[in-house]
Amino acid sequence: MKRPFVKISIGAGALLFGLLIVPQACTNLDETPLSLITPGNFFHTEPEVLAGLAGVYAQLRSTAPEGGLYDANEVSTDEIVVPIRGKDWNDNGQWIDLHNVTWTPTSIATTNFFNGAWNTAYTGVARANLFLSAMENSTVPNKARYVAEGRTLRAFYYYLLMDMFGGVPIVTTPEIQLKARSTRHELFNFIESELIAARDSGLPDKADAADNGRLTKWAADAILANMYLNAGVFTKDGAGGTGINATGYNSCQGMTVSGGQGACAAAIAAADRILNSGHYTLADSFPQNFRADNSKSPENIFVVKFIAADGLGMGITMAALHYCQYAPLTPWNGFSTLAQTFNSFDAADKRRNAILIGPQRDVLTGALVTVRVNNSCPAYTPANALVFTDSIGNIRSATEGEGPRIYKWPADPAHVAQNSGNDFAWFRLGEIYLIKAEAQHVLGQDGPALTVLNNLRARTDPVAPPLAAVSDSVILRERLFELFGEVKRRQDLVRFGKFTNRTDAPSGLVGGKVASADYYVLMPIPQTQISANPMLSQNPGY
Repeated sequence: MKRPFVKISIGAGALLFGLLIVPQACTNLDETPLSLITPGNFFHTEPEVLAGLAGVYAQLRSTAPEGGLYDANEVSTDEIVVPIRGKDWNDNGQWIDLHNVTWTPTSIATTNFFNGAWNTAYTGVARANLFLSAMENSTVPNKARYVAEGRTLRAFYYYLLMDMFGGVPIVTTPEIQLKARSTRHELFNFIESELIAARDSGLPDKADAADNGRLTKWAADAILANMYLNAGVFTKDGAGGTGINATGYNSCQGMTVSGGQGACAAAIAAADRILNSGHYTLADSFPQNFRADNSKSPENIFVVKFIAADGLGMGITMAALHYCQYAPLTPWNGFSTLAQTFNSFDAADKRRNAILIGPQRDVLTGALVTVRVNNSCPAYTPANALVFTDSIGNIRSATEGEGPRIYKWPADPAHVAQNSGNDFAWFRLGEIYLIKAEAQHVLGQDGPALTVLNNLRARTDPVAPPLAAVSDSVILRERLFELFGEVKRRQDLVRFGKFTNRTDAPSGLVGGKVASADYYVLMPIPQTQISANPMLSQNPGY
């Protein structure tokens, strides 16, 4: 069962400033066709600018749940596994290739996930480049803000490429040209300089309610804080030697960034700017960050906007929920997590409630539900009750009820088909707490780090009992508990030196991941991209 991947057009994705609908046909022959719009004849008014900028924002929706980039970063970790269930989820082995980290530059996981992630990010770069080029001679009001937003979005798309593939070609103009790869450190420096410039020269301190979802200077600081924390990874190409230590902690320790500042200190400073801005607070309860009204969450720093409308909503619930669990829709019963991941949560940790286990109900009506009989959902009886187990026996032959299910973004009661209005936060305040605490721990400041972690755990609706001490393993677990399913786990496992040697053995999963070679800390450049641009070089090991 291969999930549909919908590519959002510039027009259809303009959620932030009202829906911009691009007609399929036009009867006014005097209008300029979209294909002929150039920097010389575009962006004379603010509405034109906003329409163009909306297209750059719209590409973010392909980075969130329901996109190949999300799948690439989640299914390759211990957070999500997609076992074959009868005739469903085989898909020529793409999900197993991805989860088991057995991919090659031409294997099906690379073709279907990494190539899509590459195209998703570079499409965002291309849209940003076109937008910024069109802004060069524009004289509209608020130009500095629009340019800063475009630069920040472009930097973020490059951040995604840097995280997954290492160094890539840096393109800043709309001209189509083949370029060789920059080093990862060069890309890191470019992204850093772009974010600092945008933060200091145009991004606003706050976006008003009408601009919910647009970038502020704190979004730039959130990306920077994350980059500084990962400097031990993000400035190195490949594993081994002077590259990434695939089995050791690649922290910010000993790394320097812009101005010669230590990376750990820079991460703390960026986090403190956000924490002291006065614009963000922890949500009163953890679920407030994920439900359908989470656009109101006080933790949101950098979000991807969704609405409950055809083709414009979040639909990850369909990938995880059982066929009979979301009437009248028929979910796909795929995305599960592993026993070792679910059981690592303390039973008192309410963040574990984002994972479904045990007897199951319809997520909207609350009615008890069943396993299928002859591919249909019968009336409930205890004999045919649907029960999610904590483990999966075999990755190639799972039953309908095996495996806990991710349910962090609950179904929207106002959903339209599978489209829910839950926003997706790439960065929220909870992660900023974690970034600061980890950087403090690396610098030996465990007392302050423990205070930060326990403040995070002590929301008004308590998430979990307080911690007694801080260690590398404690921080990695805290990031799992807080950020489960939020596209951070692969990055964390690489930083802590636990990505390639991770196995599914503790979960008892037959046919699951075994230890893999060190070079898998970077994903391969898809062979289709190298064939299209012979100036590209492959990542070491592939």
